[in-house]
Amino acid sequence: MMQQAAVIRSITKLEMKQHHEQADRLGVLMQIASDLTASLATGDRYARLLTAVTRAIPCDAACLLRVEGNELIPVAARGLAPEALVRVFDRREHPRLDIILRSLDPVLFPEDSQMADPFDGLLAADAKARLRVHACLGCRLTEGEQVVGALTADALQPGAFDRLDRGMLAMLGALAGAAMRTTSLIEALERRAERRGEIARELHRSAGLASGGQLLGDSLAVRRLAEEIRTVAASDLPVLITGETGVGKELVARQIHDLSPRREEAMIQVNCAALPESVAESELFGHVKGAFTGAVRDRAGKFEIAAAGTLFLDEIGELPLPLQPKLLRALQQGEVQRVGSDRSVRVDVRVIAATNRNLTAEVEAGRFRPDLFHRLAVYPIHVPPLRERREDIPVLAAHFLDACRQRLGLGRVRLADEAWERLVAAEWPGNVRELENVLSRGVLRAARGLGAHAGPVIV
Repeated sequence: MMQQAAVIRSITKLEMKQHHEQADRLGVLMQIASDLTASLATGDRYARLLTAVTRAIPCDAACLLRVEGNELIPVAARGLAPEALVRVFDRREHPRLDIILRSLDPVLFPEDSQMADPFDGLLAADAKARLRVHACLGCRLTEGEQVVGALTADALQPGAFDRLDRGMLAMLGALAGAAMRTTSLIEALERRAERRGEIARELHRSAGLASGGQLLGDSLAVRRLAEEIRTVAASDLPVLITGETGVGKELVARQIHDLSPRREEAMIQVNCAALPESVAESELFGHVKGAFTGAVRDRAGKFEIAAAGTLFLDEIGELPLPLQPKLLRALQQGEVQRVGSDRSVRVDVRVIAATNRNLTAEVEAGRFRPDLFHRLAVYPIHVPPLRERREDIPVLAAHFLDACRQRLGLGRVRLADEAWERLVAAEWPGNVRELENVLSRGVLRAARGLGAHAGPVIV
């Protein structure tokens, strides 16, 4: 009797466990279905979708990827190193991802599969050991007959996914696909509405934005810098950005503009170091026809062109001293006077300046006007050198490696362990720009003689 009672209790516990697991799975599906109609921001939708998925699939890491042609773009991840989110995965270079996208059913790869896992060495729990993923699961995400993305789950424990209900995974994939498609449509509408008038702004974007455009890293220094940017962007105060060569001062200026109320207008950039003194006044303030030899027509200066937008004065420490009082007048009175004209023109411009010089020392040496300095430095922002944010080097390196790989048409590119250690230990006097240049040279040299798909390029 006692044995029978024990068996009954065991069966009851098993049934209760199965009931709870089923209820949890249904709860996951209901959450995803509910989020389809919820008013959520794009980032929140992806995060909640991945949270629901990881409730149903016990794993060390999971990733949602959006399909764009032959490329898969990570949109949300859990348990992966930060560098995974800045990579782009080409299905032609990653056979596992290609199999997932072609398979009608969820795919559980054999533990002894010789195909490289795209997330090998990228699990957060595995960052130091760089071990291979032992369990890999994936399913394609569809909306109707269209494949819109992929869901992957990885575990370090072999056999972690052996007992998962494949039918449940199929339903999860279908709902997740609908959620991703809905989110993508909403994102496209938001982007279209937000970027009205962007054509004019994009005409003035520099190569710096085209090569990245985002502040990468999660160090304390970068988080503080991002907070400073958000704080001042909402205002109309003049900003003075300081920092060594190559730290990304122009990127900071663009982010301030892009987060400001003036983001729908252009940000006009002037490199003060490239302005000859003879034409500097005309470039900034404009001129009228006949003002000097060669002035064959009226011409607006950069202040007028930037009206209602932002004027970025790069390398302001190089501005010729005779021109500084006129710039001060424009900042104080909000008006400019074209060369050869006796009429002032009102301008509504937000000014951001940047320099790698110590302007305080320049003021003391008499090479920079103190009143102009104080007018520009209403809100100073210092961009930290790379040696003060070494923990961001892996993320930056991954970003630059992937960008270089795409430019050169290479397959997988990775750094040797010794190279990682040397990157983090270096002093980087040229900062982020120097890091990018070093990695580009390294990839080019390592890839010499290799075809586009000749195997991984090890730098």
